Amino acid sequence: MKSWILDESPGDYRFGTIDLPDPDPGQVAVRVVASALNHMDLWVTRGMPRPHVPHVPGADAAGVVEAVGEAVEDVSVGDEVVVNPAVSCRSCPVCLSGESPLCADFGILGEHRWGAHAESVVVPAANVRPRPPGRSWEECAAYPLAYLTAWRMLRRARLRAGETLLVVGVGGGVSSAGLVLGAAMGARVVATSRDEAKRARALELGADEALDSNQDFGVRADVVFENVGAATWDRSLRALAPGGRLVTCGGTAGSKVEISLPRLFFKQHEIIGSTMGSYAEFDQVTALVAQGLPVVVDEVVDGLGSFPEALERLQAGAQLGKIVIRH
Repeated sequence: MKSWILDESPGDYRFGTIDLPDPDPGQVAVRVVASALNHMDLWVTRGMPRPHVPHVPGADAAGVVEAVGEAVEDVSVGDEVVVNPAVSCRSCPVCLSGESPLCADFGILGEHRWGAHAESVVVPAANVRPRPPGRSWEECAAYPLAYLTAWRMLRRARLRAGETLLVVGVGGGVSSAGLVLGAAMGARVVATSRDEAKRARALELGADEALDSNQDFGVRADVVFENVGAATWDRSLRALAPGGRLVTCGGTAGSKVEISLPRLFFKQHEIIGSTMGSYAEFDQVTALVAQGLPVVVDEVVDGLGSFPEALERLQAGAQLGKIVIRH
């Protein structure tokens, strides 16, 4: 199959041909109709982390099943599906308890295993779900990783209707997902961005207020939704109301931060880490998308060969929402 390939990490991608493995028992092969970009596509080229090479990137995919392995009963050739990028063993006590992101064998498509910026991808049959009816291929490729991650973050932060949610750095896919999910959950959503156009777009997507990320936020939030990191960390903590919860899934602008312990315990704040989501949470997000939840797509580019240009837009931070490749 044709795909984008990383031969060494750190290193650069090349477009070429690589053998697609046949699906093992319990696996399916999906012909990719659309894939979406994530910062992981950049990080693996920098050895953050260093994948096994040769490596095929791409965490997000939607497409058509083209082959099934033995012992696959609920998926058939020709099914239109979305791919859950969070893969675990599904049989250990942690997975059976519903907390698969804590599984010792947990992995992410495009990071720990070959991904979707290719003509086809092989995944466990448990990781495909029917394409939500009425949603475009581009929307179906855009929501899996970002919306799964944001949904688990808001659940772990125990966001309730009527609370104030501060979404920091609304341009990224996870943050834009946090905005629309928070609004759907009945929260008062305040978004931040350095870019005036992105602040205006955040208001169109359902934010009640949009603030400049370069300034003090001037809000008292019950939940702060963070994945920017060092560049906004102190202001994000200061924005927490007493008893507030900050939930984070990453640090795109720096991973080393400082915490004032007196502020933490006197204000009785919580700092919550979160990553990806469980199989049940993916089903919940897919159901919300099927019910009409907005999926924020920044740009659609045509052809797998457009990956380098799309990657440049992602690296520049010019997007609001997901960048999607229509194969």
